[in-house]
Amino acid sequence: MPHHHRPIIIDVEASGFGPQSYPIEVGLAFEDGKRFCPLIQPTGDWDHWDESAQGVHNITRAMLHEHGRTVQEVAATLNNLLAGKTVYSDGWVVDKPWLITLFHAAGMNMNFQVSPLELILSEHQMTLWSETKENLTRQAELVRHRASNDAWLIQQTYRATQTLVV
Repeated sequence: MPHHHRPIIIDVEASGFGPQSYPIEVGLAFEDGKRFCPLIQPTGDWDHWDESAQGVHNITRAMLHEHGRTVQEVAATLNNLLAGKTVYSDGWVVDKPWLITLFHAAGMNMNFQVSPLELILSEHQMTLWSETKENLTRQAELVRHRASNDAWLIQQTYRATQTLVV
């Protein structure tokens, strides 16, 4: 298994929790610590909206229409930033389908791979994960729940669990 000092982490926020939901924000935390986090304008046929999901991410439909980028712009930017790379998600079972939805709507292929974070976690890291992430969450005092903040927090937890001793 390759050593990942600081893997690229991806996190996706969506309009809801079910199969009819769609991506509304993609967050990245890069190897160098930089973050990227565009909102996504819904396409004409993306109409599902779950108020309880909005309660989690605090992103309204109005915000998406006012500040969101088109699916084509977001997909093209992700391809440019991530070409040939592998990014990791702690919610791969939902994040990957939402990314597929985004790229399908944009009429593009993803030119990067999305893999489950668990593929690069050691057993030692998995043992420490929850408590470490809770501690880092408290310390970070992140004001807004955003996909890039989530990606950054996952990346920081990965790094911290690499160095902690059981």
